[in-house]
Amino acid sequence: MRITAALVTTPGGPFTLHDVDIDKPRPDEILVRITAAGICHTDLTMRRAWSPKRLPMVFGHEGAGIVEAVGDDVATVVPGDQVCLSFRSCGECPECGDGHRAYCRRSDLNTRGGRPDAITSEHGPVFGDFFGQSSFATYALAHESNTVKIPADFPAALAAPLGCGVQTGAGTVLNVLDTGPADTLVIFGAGGVGLSAVMAAAAQGGTVVAVDPIPARRQLARDLGAAEALDPATPDLVKALRALTNGGAHQAIDTTGRSGVIQQAIAALRRRGTLALVGMGGSAEFDIMTVMTNGIRIRGVIEGDADPAAFIPKLIAMRLPLEKIVTEYPFAEIETAAQDAVAGRTIKPVLKIWD
Repeated sequence: MRITAALVTTPGGPFTLHDVDIDKPRPDEILVRITAAGICHTDLTMRRAWSPKRLPMVFGHEGAGIVEAVGDDVATVVPGDQVCLSFRSCGECPECGDGHRAYCRRSDLNTRGGRPDAITSEHGPVFGDFFGQSSFATYALAHESNTVKIPADFPAALAAPLGCGVQTGAGTVLNVLDTGPADTLVIFGAGGVGLSAVMAAAAQGGTVVAVDPIPARRQLARDLGAAEALDPATPDLVKALRALTNGGAHQAIDTTGRSGVIQQAIAALRRRGTLALVGMGGSAEFDIMTVMTNGIRIRGVIEGDADPAAFIPKLIAMRLPLEKIVTEYPFAEIETAAQDAVAGRTIKPVLKIWD
């Protein structure tokens, strides 16, 4: 089938639209007509770091669409179903067996950009299968483990971010921290992941404080349920946070991956508080004795520690006001959407691929 896909042809290069051919689904695959796809910072980070040996590449891992065809072994969806696409997992390792598919030992299923024979151009193979989907295209091949049937009337532009960004933020609150009415939570970074965490925590009755340098995002955090939102440049930020949380927060989430911010998050916690790390980063430095003497727990979180098949329907049922963080772009404006995300001009850009 001839489709249109956004290719990255050089490391860090722009997304450009090309006509390519996609293979029919194998027995265990699902062909999805992509109606909407969210742009996540993981897409933007990976296109900078992607090996030249695995280019051109189709990224995209927050797809939503309509099932077009299924392989003979697929039993969970049928043509015509509306679906949300998420991360892939093997379903066989101990982590998958324990319900923690985000920590599947086959992480290569999401990052290898495999099956080079699935997409081809007039110049040769095109790499895809990113997070088991490569949804920056009019059609994508997905798998049962990352394809979740959703209600036909749920807007595709709101469904797409559920597959990663919203799942990560809300899942950290609901699945890992289990934030409740008695808890105070400080969220560092009010982007798509951070604001999804704000929405989920507010829905659970928790008291939330957000920290972000952009005034509009701080106001949006308040609108979404945060009790307060502070500029990270606030003098003695940690003191201010501890005052707002009656002596220190029970919980904190870092979405930035920055060492200095992680230090502030630890300092803002009360004794036996928990810090969840969800931001991509390198290394971080913190005072070990502060963590030890206060019984601080530091927990890394991938994809909200969620099982997409169970968690995405739960998120839909919560009716979070996702429309307040989504900005829609035509597929042809994918590079503009990406640059707006990098510059902070938009929170969650979503490409409208089929109307």
